[in-house]
Amino acid sequence: MVAAVGRPEGDDAAGRCAYQGAPGAFSHEACTDLRPWDEAVAFDSFEAAIDALKTGQVGCALIPVENTTIGRVEPAASLVERSGLTIVSEVWRPIRLALMAPQGARLADIRTAESHPAALGQCVGTLATLGIAPVEAFDTAGAARAVAEAGDISRAAIGPARAAEVYDLSILRNDLQDSTDNRTRFVLLSA
Repeated sequence: MVAAVGRPEGDDAAGRCAYQGAPGAFSHEACTDLRPWDEAVAFDSFEAAIDALKTGQVGCALIPVENTTIGRVEPAASLVERSGLTIVSEVWRPIRLALMAPQGARLADIRTAESHPAALGQCVGTLATLGIAPVEAFDTAGAARAVAEAGDISRAAIGPARAAEVYDLSILRNDLQDSTDNRTRFVLLSA
């Protein structure tokens, strides 16, 4: 948990903060922690979240740009650099990855694990040790939603433990990340 960033003087923030992903994603958690007074608004891509800020649909956007395990989070970091938007604050947030699957699944049942490419990169060694094939998805929580909807006990998702609660999945293993110091830097953008 991180402390909320105070509302900048004169910034009404339009009451809405954009993030990339589905409800329950790490960006969603960071957005609600940093801007508890704003409505967190989900977008399918980093581009869409940044465009929403540029067009005034939201008052700010929270974007992940760097991770201690994989380095730059692309394409997000490049999009932020080219956006022309102002970085008003940043926060490093611990990232703990959970392996989650439909109710009744066991670790031995899992053949594939779906998640955002950045999350998969943070647990590639652990997945190899477990014999689980990584499958790229647009988002950590979006992967959890897809796994829940499919109901296939051979499919798992990797993401924040909260996503398991949101999509009624069982956590088969916590701390799936390869590094014990796995953190992501998020930047808060303003127009």
